[in-house]
Amino acid sequence: MLQAALRSGAADRQCTFEVFARRLPQGRRFGVVAGTGRLLEGLEAFRYGRDELDFLAERGIVDDTTLDFLAQYRFSGDITGYAEGEVYVPNSPVLQVTGTFAEACLLETFVLSVLNHDSAVASAGARMVMAAGGSAEAGGRPCVEMGSRRTQEFSATAAARAAAVVGFSATSNLEAGRSWGVPTLGTAAHAFTLLHDTEEEAFTAQVDTFGPGTTLLVDTYDVESAVRKAVEIAGPELGAVRLDSGDLVAQAHDVRKLLDSLGNTETRIIVSSDLDEFAIAGLAAAPVDAYGVGTRLVTGSGAPTASMVYKLVQRQDGTGAAVPVEKSSPNKASAGGRKQAVRGLDDDGRAEAEFIAADKTVAEAGYSGRELQVPLVIRGSVQPGNTGAEGVLRAARRHRDSLEELPAVAQRLSEGEPVIPTVFV
Repeated sequence: MLQAALRSGAADRQCTFEVFARRLPQGRRFGVVAGTGRLLEGLEAFRYGRDELDFLAERGIVDDTTLDFLAQYRFSGDITGYAEGEVYVPNSPVLQVTGTFAEACLLETFVLSVLNHDSAVASAGARMVMAAGGSAEAGGRPCVEMGSRRTQEFSATAAARAAAVVGFSATSNLEAGRSWGVPTLGTAAHAFTLLHDTEEEAFTAQVDTFGPGTTLLVDTYDVESAVRKAVEIAGPELGAVRLDSGDLVAQAHDVRKLLDSLGNTETRIIVSSDLDEFAIAGLAAAPVDAYGVGTRLVTGSGAPTASMVYKLVQRQDGTGAAVPVEKSSPNKASAGGRKQAVRGLDDDGRAEAEFIAADKTVAEAGYSGRELQVPLVIRGSVQPGNTGAEGVLRAARRHRDSLEELPAVAQRLSEGEPVIPTVFV
């Protein structure tokens, strides 16, 4: 597309592309925007180096004119979008990329790969945190991200970051801690117990190394026997025991009763083993203190993509005037024009609708509410506060505030319509 646009003379036309999802995954009532910080970090390094240019030249993929353009490529346009952590609904214009066609079209795959993955993980994770009673900061049971072994290595780190945005307390992925300041923690695996001649030797080695406040995995062999050994070795200061198999509800009740009878009333119970939002909800009445979540989180709990698209909605014509453009394809139609999005609120500050206007403001159409779009990139310059560890903390705050604004139906895990309607005005 770039090569042909350079040849036709249209490559320099100013354009606006918008990112949105036509629909939510089946049964979901809202989505969560995540990955914005990663996107902006990547944009600052989005370059075509010598190796990439040589590859394109050797394969004859593009001509010399296009190679020259790519060698000098720097995005110099503007990007506006929903703040990371914000809730979205169908057709929410979660990102707008404005620049020349040549600059903006090159970003499509990068933008969608980041937002579709991270938003899918965050949307699933938000439901899990809600099922756990909210974030630990809000009084819920902590959720810990433990899915790095269940997805591609770079996706694992991105998933850990997305989980932190929606209220997960920590991750086992150390790279996420190094890159974005996400709190990290981990526990021993069954292999550590199996390495030693006896379970007692394994527990003793762990307690001697990390102190009695460590978490001991107690389901390698017999749970009751392991709990008794753990208490005998670590004493009343034993931090936690972890259950990773079997009937977690029944085991949690049995282990709690046993721990209390042994005087370890402060020892916590952590459960893992392919948990999703429904399993977490099913454990609500069990004496569980924290959840370790892996496979279902990093794969979107049945919805591995947010199904966002990147569509041209406005361009310059031959005279230099801005004109709206849209698709009319069956089931894939798009609305033309650069959009403004506002979340309408009732007198109690609860969200009622998402108002979207094209080629005018929502206020001009007679509606009001909280403006959703913020500047992310201005004339090629990434705006401060959206990247690194600061960006994750900022996104987590935005997510908490956004959820509190939603009506109570948002807390339901059952299938239903989007939590608020999308209204084009």
